[in-house]
Amino acid sequence: MKDGFITVAAGTPQIRVADCRYNAEQIFTMIREAARQGVKILALPELCLTGYTCEDLFFQDTLLDGAEEGLRTILEATKHLDILTALGMPVRAAGKLYNCAVMIQKGEILAVAPKTYLPNYGEFYEKRWFERLEGLDGHVSLSLRGADGMTTFMGLGQSIIDCPAVPGLKVGVEICEDLWASDPPSRRLAEAGATVILNLSASNEVVGKAAYRRQLVVGQSGRLCCGYVYADAGEGESTTDLVFTGHNMIAENGAMLAEHRFTTGLTIADIDVQRLVYERRRLTPFPAVRDTGLCWNEAEFTPCVTKIRRYVSPTPFIPENAADRANRCEEILTIAALGLKKRLEHTGAKTAVVGLSGGLDSTLALLITALAMGMLHRPASDIIAVTMPCFGTTDRTKNNAVLLAERMGASLKTIPIGDTVRSHFRDIGHDADDHDVTYENAQARERTQVLMDIANQNGGLVIGTGDLSELALGWATYNGDHMSMYGVNASIPKTLVRHLVDYVARDNLKKDQELTHVLEDILDTPVSPELLPAVQGEISQRTEDLVGPYELHDFFLYYIVRWGFPPRKVLRLAEAALGRKYSRAVILKWLKSFYRRFFAQQFKRSCLPDGPKVGSVSLSPRGDWRMPSDAVARLWLEELEGLDG
Repeated sequence: MKDGFITVAAGTPQIRVADCRYNAEQIFTMIREAARQGVKILALPELCLTGYTCEDLFFQDTLLDGAEEGLRTILEATKHLDILTALGMPVRAAGKLYNCAVMIQKGEILAVAPKTYLPNYGEFYEKRWFERLEGLDGHVSLSLRGADGMTTFMGLGQSIIDCPAVPGLKVGVEICEDLWASDPPSRRLAEAGATVILNLSASNEVVGKAAYRRQLVVGQSGRLCCGYVYADAGEGESTTDLVFTGHNMIAENGAMLAEHRFTTGLTIADIDVQRLVYERRRLTPFPAVRDTGLCWNEAEFTPCVTKIRRYVSPTPFIPENAADRANRCEEILTIAALGLKKRLEHTGAKTAVVGLSGGLDSTLALLITALAMGMLHRPASDIIAVTMPCFGTTDRTKNNAVLLAERMGASLKTIPIGDTVRSHFRDIGHDADDHDVTYENAQARERTQVLMDIANQNGGLVIGTGDLSELALGWATYNGDHMSMYGVNASIPKTLVRHLVDYVARDNLKKDQELTHVLEDILDTPVSPELLPAVQGEISQRTEDLVGPYELHDFFLYYIVRWGFPPRKVLRLAEAALGRKYSRAVILKWLKSFYRRFFAQQFKRSCLPDGPKVGSVSLSPRGDWRMPSDAVARLWLEELEGLDG
C-alpha cells in the first residue's frame, strides 16, 4: 500500500449451479489464494454463491437458505484475512428478493448493495425474480440463518467502504447491467468519493460483445477517474442457452491494466490511488461533499509494501507499439504545424526564420515549419534557414544543416558569427580564452540577435527550437535560444524529438533518400550546443555529460509535473522502469539534479514565448504550469536525502 498502490483482483471461481456449499468452498479458497498473492480488494461475479443461471430456483427457500449458509461458511473461513471481498448472492429483505453484492472483511459483512438496473429483455429476465431497491436505502435488516444462530446486518443500499490505511481509497460496487445504464450507480459513487469501483457481473458471451464490454469498462474508469474492477461469471454456469467466459478486467483512468477471458482464476493488478486522487483534485468537477444517502463503512488493512505489478514504461512520452508510435508522431507534427500555420496567418508573416544548427531540435523545428508552409500552400522557400557557425561548430553539423535546408527547399543563409562575438568580447573586456558561461552565452545571444534581425528584414517570425526537456532543466541561454516569436518544440520532450525526426526519416525513405540520409546522420550526432571549441574536428561538449541522461529527466518530468508524485515515488518508479540500465545511486543523483535545476530555473519559464501544446505535459506559464520563480526546493530535496543508500 506504500505510495498509494493497492493490489486488486477480479476472480472467477469455477462453480456448480445451485450447489451453494460447493460454491462457498470455491469462493473462500479463491479468497485465501488472493490474500496469499497480496491482493487487498477482490471482486467476484454476480450471484456466484448460487450461480447466476438458477432461474426459477431463485423462488425456492432451499436455495436461498443454502446461499445464506454458504455466506456464513465464507465468513468463518476468512475471518483472519483483511482482504476486502465483494461476492454476489440473492438476498431476502422486506418481503422481496434482491440481487446483491455483499462486501466482507475479516469475517464481517461491511455492506450489502443491490443491483439497481434489472434487465428484462432477450435472454435476461431478472425482474421475474428480483426487485429493484427503491426508497429502502439504509433501512433494511438482513438476517442470515446459521447453525449458531442469527447474524443481522442493518443497511441495504448503494455503499462506499472507506479505507483509511490508504489515503483516498474508497470502494464502491455496482452489478453488471448497472454499467450499461445511462446513469450508472458508479457515477454517484464516484462523485461521493469512491476511487475504486467493483462490478460483479454475469455477462454472457456472443460475438463482438467482449469488445463493447471492454469499451464500457475502460471508458467508465476514464470518465470517473477511478479504478474499475470487473469480475465476470465463467465456467460452471448453465449452458442451456448461454455461455459465460469469465471476461475479467481491471482498468484505471481510461487504461486497461489487466484482462483475462475464457478462463477461471484471478486477474490481478495494482491500482495507483494516489494518482487517481491527484487527477481528481487537479481536473475533475467532483463535489467535495460526503453523500449521506449512501451506506458508509470502513475497512481496516494491515500496512504493507505493495509490489509494483504494473508495467512502468521507461519512455512515458513515447508509445512502445510501433503503430501507435507512428500515429502519435503524425498527430504531434500536425498539431504543432497547425499552431504555427495560424500564427503565420494571423501576423501576415512573409517568412519564417529558423536557426539551423545540424542538431535534433532545430531539425524538428524546420520540419514542422515546412509542414505549416504546406498547409498554407506556400513554397518552402518562404522559410529562411540560417546557419551561424562559430567556435564549436563542426564540419559535420554545419554540412548537415546545409544539406537539410537544401533538401527541404528552404532559403539558406550562412552567417559566421565568430568575428562579431570576438568584437563583443573586446567591448565588454572578456578574455576570449576564458571559456566560461559568458563565452558560451555570448554566442547563443548573438545567434538570436541575427535571427531576429533577419526576421525584421524579411517580414518574418523567428521559430523557436528549444524543447520541453531543456525548458524543465533551464538548459537555455536567457534571451538567447530561450527566446523566439513562436516555439514549436516547447511541449515536446527531448526523447520524443528523436522519435519525431526518425519518423520523418523513415516516412521519407521512398520520397527523398538524400533527406533520409541527412536526417539519419543528425540522429546519430551527439546532442550538443556546440559552444565550446571542437577537439580535432569533433564535438567536445556533450549535453548529457553535463545535465544527465535525457531519458531519466523526461521520466522524472512526466511523473513530477503530470502526476505530482513525491520524490520517493518518482525514484521507486524510475527504478522499476530503468533500474536495469541505471543504478539506484545514478538515478538518485540525477533526480536531485532535476529538482535543483527545475526550481532554480523557473524564471526562464515564466516569460516563455507562445508555443503549441501537443501532449499532457506543458510548462507554459499561461497554461499548465504556474509556479513562482522564487519557490524553494528544500522539502523535495530533503525527502530525497532521506532515500540515500
